[in-house]
Amino acid sequence: MTEVATNEVLVKIELPVMSDDIKRLKKRLRHNVGEAIVQYGMIEQGDRVMVCMSGGKDSFTMLDILLELQKKAPIDFELIAVNLDQKQPGFPEHILPDYLRQLGVEFHIVEKDTYSIVKEKVPEGKTTCGLCSRLRRGILYNFADEIGATKIALGHHRDDMVETLFLNMFFNGQLKSMPPKLLSDDKKHTVIRPLALCKESDIVSYADTQQFPIIPCNLCGSQENMQRKVVKSMIKDWETEYPGRSDIIMRSMTQVKPSHLADTDLFDFAGL
Repeated sequence: MTEVATNEVLVKIELPVMSDDIKRLKKRLRHNVGEAIVQYGMIEQGDRVMVCMSGGKDSFTMLDILLELQKKAPIDFELIAVNLDQKQPGFPEHILPDYLRQLGVEFHIVEKDTYSIVKEKVPEGKTTCGLCSRLRRGILYNFADEIGATKIALGHHRDDMVETLFLNMFFNGQLKSMPPKLLSDDKKHTVIRPLALCKESDIVSYADTQQFPIIPCNLCGSQENMQRKVVKSMIKDWETEYPGRSDIIMRSMTQVKPSHLADTDLFDFAGL
């Protein structure tokens, strides 16, 4: 048990006892996050990183690992946790603030009723993710400006990137995924994904061992007809039949050969 002073009130945090397996799991996650940060130049000296907290396993794990790395990093950078309260019915507003206060982390809760907008605009039975993510992104970008954040950290992991690759191929006719690091269209915001090299299964196991106070999404996470769930199921079947296939697919995204595709904007086929 450790004690953290928050606003002059002494808060006691129960730290889970770590077995050798949990230590290895945490070391692997820490290594993968550290490798992604270095490989893609995600965090630099003096950065003020806005860590987007949804209340899900991914964002809890991302913040936890970043706090660990912050202590040992050869550079100085700040971490500011930000949660967007979208006013979903039954959303437990106290959970994230209580948790973040216990950690002693600077945090902000941004309250915007995007839930009502999405429910009003999206017909019943249709997927809400597209509109919800656009609204959320705009709000978070604007808030990053308000607090002077130089980077915006999102909790997408390796499996999200692999699934997005196939989602875009099958449903949008595009060969693209989620990049580990992204400059926004207006060139004002740099988005980073520190969990880009982390497996979802590792994150699930780690979140379970740490007993994070997970908050389920009742807006999009509960929709059974989502295309992403179909793709996730397909990849899971592949992984069962051919273990390691997701690793190979992820590796393929780092070894692209434009001359062996068919995009004339990427390769001068006519000039051959």
